[in-house]
Amino acid sequence: MAKKRKPLETNGRRSQVIYCGDNLIQLPKIPAESVDLIYIDPPFNSNRNYEVFWGETKEKRAFEDRHESTRAYIEYMRPRCVELARVLKKTGSFYYHCDWHASHYVKVMLDQIFGQNNFQNEVIWKRKHGRVGPVVRFGTANDSIFFYTGSQEFTFNPIYLPNDPAYIAAKFTGVDPDGRIFRTADLTSPNPRPNLMYDYKGYKAPAKGWAISKERMEKWDREGRLHFPKKGGRIARKRYLDELKGEELQNIWDDIHPLNSQAAERLGYPTQKPLALLERIIKASSNPGDLILDAFCGCGTALVAAQNLDRQWIGIDVSPTACRVMAQRLKDVCKLREGEDFVVRDLPRNESQLREMPPFEFENWAVIALGGIPNKAQVGDMGIDGKIYPVSATPAGGKKAGELDFMDVWYPIQVKQKDKAGRPDIDSFEAVMHRENRTKGFFVSFAFSSDAITEIDSFFRKTGKAIVALTVREILDEELAMKLA
Repeated sequence: MAKKRKPLETNGRRSQVIYCGDNLIQLPKIPAESVDLIYIDPPFNSNRNYEVFWGETKEKRAFEDRHESTRAYIEYMRPRCVELARVLKKTGSFYYHCDWHASHYVKVMLDQIFGQNNFQNEVIWKRKHGRVGPVVRFGTANDSIFFYTGSQEFTFNPIYLPNDPAYIAAKFTGVDPDGRIFRTADLTSPNPRPNLMYDYKGYKAPAKGWAISKERMEKWDREGRLHFPKKGGRIARKRYLDELKGEELQNIWDDIHPLNSQAAERLGYPTQKPLALLERIIKASSNPGDLILDAFCGCGTALVAAQNLDRQWIGIDVSPTACRVMAQRLKDVCKLREGEDFVVRDLPRNESQLREMPPFEFENWAVIALGGIPNKAQVGDMGIDGKIYPVSATPAGGKKAGELDFMDVWYPIQVKQKDKAGRPDIDSFEAVMHRENRTKGFFVSFAFSSDAITEIDSFFRKTGKAIVALTVREILDEELAMKLA
């Protein structure tokens, strides 16, 4: 069971907290230079619906990750990474997990924000084996994890992997009388060492001298760490198997497998990362009691890993569904009590809170809750508050190589912060559907008049174009899976 660490108070802010909301809004709540380790795995254009199940209810939760293009993605991430750099300690570490879609652009952006001199590694994680379908190019089997630090003074704990058994069998062939297994290591100097040309116990110095001083030779002799050959040869050092740390971990990680459908920790979240991956990062770049931040924490793997390893933690996610998923996971896996061991803040809990939101913020909330991309413009939006990109969406053909085009298949979202949307509202949205030549659209309000529902049905029978009416209550209760299909 994970240790229950008491939440940490920092300048009036506590740890062991999940913030629900856009991290660009939530990050300013965290004091500057207060976080020891940041890990993020921001979604990029995955073109998949997220369907999450948990608990005993088997209730389906759906949300999407969507970014329209590499350029839009970098524009979205840049101010967030600037905020993350602000909250990172000078002695802290930052890990950015991404795949091939935008990794090269991400590296350039991070160099600008964190500084090229603070780039430490590109970790290559082999996340899959083999593939299905025709072979037309080399398969892409890895993710990149960019590792930066706040300065050149930072926490790093080396990680060692078990040595290859074949290596052990081939090299560790010596056995002491007490049963300790060892291998020998050469003690001759590769370069001339005139000051180390001494003889020792009848063994003459090598042609270029010994690699160690006579004092060190005597010390190792007393400790039984020297091997004296019976006939000829030279003195060698004993390296004992039971003192072998293992093979030092490099930047290519192929020993942590992605989650499969049978994995016990799997929640059904398609981009969920293995707990072992996050635990490795946290062990390497932090110590017990340090503060860990995941600003795109999804189903909360980084938070569980931090809790397991006796760290403080803060999680942020824009999706109310994701925040509920991770809260439940912390209860089930770590046996934490919400409200006592951790808290979830800023989660929209009722319609009254949503009615009090400024209109543009309410529109953003509704669009993001549906898995869509909000319209940046507050005026002149032409009746479109956001767009949803369906699973089948692909960029239209005929584009020049390298263009950063927006995807062409999308559905409009219209949001009305009113008690009851009426037929005039639907009529206006129908005009949007015709103008944009869309086959489906989504309309959100607190409720709909009977005339509005009748018009939606009539519009479908006449044109074959579907308007999906969604109430705020349905979004809060997350009864969306069937309607978003």
